[in-house]
Amino acid sequence: MSSTIDTTFSTPDDNTGGSPFDQIMLLDHYGEERWSARDLQVLMGYEQWRRFEEVVERAMETVHAGGLNQHDHFATSGKVMKTGRWGSQQVKDYRLTRFGAYQVALAGDGRKPEVAAAKTYFAVKTREAELAARPDVSSAEGVLALAEQYVAAAKELVATKRELAIAAPKAGKWDQFLNADGLCGMTELADLLHTDVRTLTNWLVERGVFRKQKSHGGGQRNMPRKAYQGADQFIVKQETKNGWNFPTAYATAKGIDFVVDLWEQRAVA
Repeated sequence: MSSTIDTTFSTPDDNTGGSPFDQIMLLDHYGEERWSARDLQVLMGYEQWRRFEEVVERAMETVHAGGLNQHDHFATSGKVMKTGRWGSQQVKDYRLTRFGAYQVALAGDGRKPEVAAAKTYFAVKTREAELAARPDVSSAEGVLALAEQYVAAAKELVATKRELAIAAPKAGKWDQFLNADGLCGMTELADLLHTDVRTLTNWLVERGVFRKQKSHGGGQRNMPRKAYQGADQFIVKQETKNGWNFPTAYATAKGIDFVVDLWEQRAVA
C-alpha cells in the first residue's frame, strides 16, 4: 500500500449531517464512503496516535482472523497535519471502509463515551446498508429474514445506548483537574484525594501500580509501571529543571478514575 497522500478522496457536497462522523466522512473515486483514522482518533477520544494505532491494529487482526483481507478495509495512506513547530507535516494514516471503521469502534475502549458514540453511529450505518438490500418479502421466509434484521438492529442499538448511559456521567468529570494536555500531575491528584503527594505515590508503590525508580543524583522517584502506562492511565514525561532531566508522572482522566476507585476501596477497608 502506498504511504503517500491519496488525493482521490473528497468531501461529499451534502456532508452537513448532524453526526460528527458524517462531517468527517470522505468519498473515494468510486463514491464509496471512507474515514480517516486520524480524524476518527479525535472523535473517539484518543489523545495519542500511538494508542489509537494500537486500536486500529487490533481491528485489523480481528478482520484477518475472520478470514477477510484486512487491506480491503484498512488502506495505508498519509495525511498532512498542522504542527506548531514545523508548520505542517505528513504523517501516517489509514483510509477505512465503513466496515473497517466499525471494527475500529468495536476494538476501542468501551469506557470512553466517545467510543460508545462511534459504535452507535457505525452500527446504525451498517444496519442501514443491510436494510437497503431488503429480502424478498413475497415469501414467509423473506418476511422472517427482514424481521430478524430489525430485531438485530434494535438489540445492537439498545446495547450501545446502554454503554453511552453508563459512560456519560464520567464525561468531563475530572476536567477541572486536567491541564491543557488533558493530564493531571501527582500533586494535583493528591490534593483531589485530600492527601500529600508522597503518601499517594508510596501507597501506589505498595499497590504495585508504581515502582521505585532510580533518578539522577542517586535518589529515587515513584513512577507508574509500564502496564499502567500501556493502559492509558498514566504518562511519564521527561522534564528539565535547573539543568537536570528527570521523569515526571501524570495521570490521564482514566487514570484518575482508576486511582480514585482504589482510594475509595482503601477507605472502606
